[in-house]
Amino acid sequence: MLLERTVFGREAMNVIACEAAERIERPETYKQWQVRNMRAGFEQLPLDKEIMRIARNRVKSYHKDFVIDEDGHWLLQGWKGRIVYALSSWRPAY
Repeated sequence: MLLERTVFGREAMNVIACEAAERIERPETYKQWQVRNMRAGFEQLPLDKEIMRIARNRVKSYHKDFVIDEDGHWLLQGWKGRIVYALSSWRPAY
């Protein structure tokens, strides 16, 4: 309930109740960020398999509704089937 109230509740309030300058977040998918970063001259780095293994094991022991997944070079963190955060590493392309 804490995650749903603090993360999803804040996002929902921002989208429903705020406009123009009051709106502090404009959600974009991680795929949109991938395109944006590549156009800006960055290349995405692969995920460390050991870090993925550790993250999955910790989440499994914490709560059944948390999810750790991988899509390409993105580490996806989810709650009850919805992706909440997508993490990746980038460096300038040479």
